[in-house]
Amino acid sequence: MPQPHEIIFKTLADPTRRAIFERLCRDGDQTVAALTARAGVSQPAVSKHLGVLKQAGLVRDRHEGRNTHYSAELGALAPLIDWTNQMAGFWQSRFDNLEDLLKRMDQ
Repeated sequence: MPQPHEIIFKTLADPTRRAIFERLCRDGDQTVAALTARAGVSQPAVSKHLGVLKQAGLVRDRHEGRNTHYSAELGALAPLIDWTNQMAGFWQSRFDNLEDLLKRMDQ
């Protein structure tokens, strides 16, 4: 079973999908038609990307009449932020050890 951060990485690895998610983060609530107008791909392709984003928990949808509005779920990025913080701590300790070694070698 993949870890939550792995699902997010896999979902956002596609550049078109990532651009759609970034647009929702930046511009807020958007209809499929509005997203398609600037996505550079067909409406069925945008809908498919939105489905993958929704399955990963990165977007939610809201039906209003005949239109479906999508918005970003920023809280869904929490596993990615946690993983990034863990990796930052890991690398910081490695760089600290390297710095100590280089200082000892200079003496």
